[in-house]
Amino acid sequence: MERMENADVLVAGAGIAGCAVAYWLREHGFTPTVVERAPAPRAGGQTVDLRGAGRTVIDRMGLLERVRRVTVDQRGIAWVDARGERRAEMGVEAFGGRGIVSRDEVLRGDLAGLLHVAARPGVEFLFDDTVTGLVQDADGVDVTFENAAARRFALVVGADGLHSAVRRVAFGPESECVRPLGLLTAWFTMPAEVDLNGWYLMHNAPGGRVASLRPGRLPGEHKAGLSIRTRESFDRRDVAAQRALLVRHFDGVGWEAPRLVRAAQTAEDLYLDSVGQVRVPRFSHGRVVLLGDAGYCPTPLTGLGTSLALVGAYVLAGELGAAGPGGHAAAFDAYERVLRPYVEQGQELPPSGVDGYAPLTPLRIRLARASMRWATRRPMRPMMERIFAKADAIDLPEYPVGDRSPLPR
Repeated sequence: MERMENADVLVAGAGIAGCAVAYWLREHGFTPTVVERAPAPRAGGQTVDLRGAGRTVIDRMGLLERVRRVTVDQRGIAWVDARGERRAEMGVEAFGGRGIVSRDEVLRGDLAGLLHVAARPGVEFLFDDTVTGLVQDADGVDVTFENAAARRFALVVGADGLHSAVRRVAFGPESECVRPLGLLTAWFTMPAEVDLNGWYLMHNAPGGRVASLRPGRLPGEHKAGLSIRTRESFDRRDVAAQRALLVRHFDGVGWEAPRLVRAAQTAEDLYLDSVGQVRVPRFSHGRVVLLGDAGYCPTPLTGLGTSLALVGAYVLAGELGAAGPGGHAAAFDAYERVLRPYVEQGQELPPSGVDGYAPLTPLRIRLARASMRWATRRPMRPMMERIFAKADAIDLPEYPVGDRSPLPR
């Protein structure tokens, strides 16, 4: 294929979206550079779903078998009361393996790590740095960094998550792009002190409080979650204050919540953030384009964030490759046209939205459990099948690429 006169593309973010798009840009003849705020690839994290068209993209990268070697062994999800008694459950086999806990679930860090290894040949990575400024003109983008020297690129891809620095600089303040849902969620790793028997267990308490515990991939560890219905502000850099917030909000909650709160006080990977959706009228602005959570975060409530990131990376790079020299404007138009319907479906929240996940009252908790008990039966089953089918709701184009060198092992 022909190459752009300047084929240098900056990708902000070395997570799932950023590494995937760097891989595909390289395959289409571009020269990607990836900048990442963290000092190294981010390890750990909770499980993400590999489903639908996202799984197809991983397969087209030749990574599906490698991903399946590191999937987390889970039997399904079950809702428990304050005494630990099960009130509803959905096994992993439900809906053909496409249910709330899917057949292919992998830790975010494991998937991002595999994508990083696949993208690394021919791709420059700048860790411990971030974008501080962008100045566009007719021929390129001048980029300033917090640490590295300023450089010029043909295009810039913002794949740097919900709090995207690229989006803030090129599209406007976060308050204009992110719609908060009034929910805070903390994720962390803790010792495997509870017998889960392979199940992802979730407990709802009045006041919109959720405590959850699921198997990890490594022996001796579990993945924990604590969610709160609140619009309380917090400092994302003040971990001590975040830990105090969890203690305050989960006082008096039953089941294993006290154990989880204690574990959060010492967890090295504690991550607390608000839950919100990113809505922008257009995914690109000039020579800057958004990808994944930076451009269309659907929230974890949909289970489709990974699929949107992988499919978006594949389509964006494919359209840029097909457009040829100087064709970024046409490629961005095609990216918008192909991906926007998939994004809009993927951002539709499940029935009852946040209230279905974190009910405020005992009555709503009982109704939410009842809906899960009926999820695999009529009249609810057809509706649930439509929800889980969204991951496949796109006809993925085929984008020819040149001969691929063998993936690193």
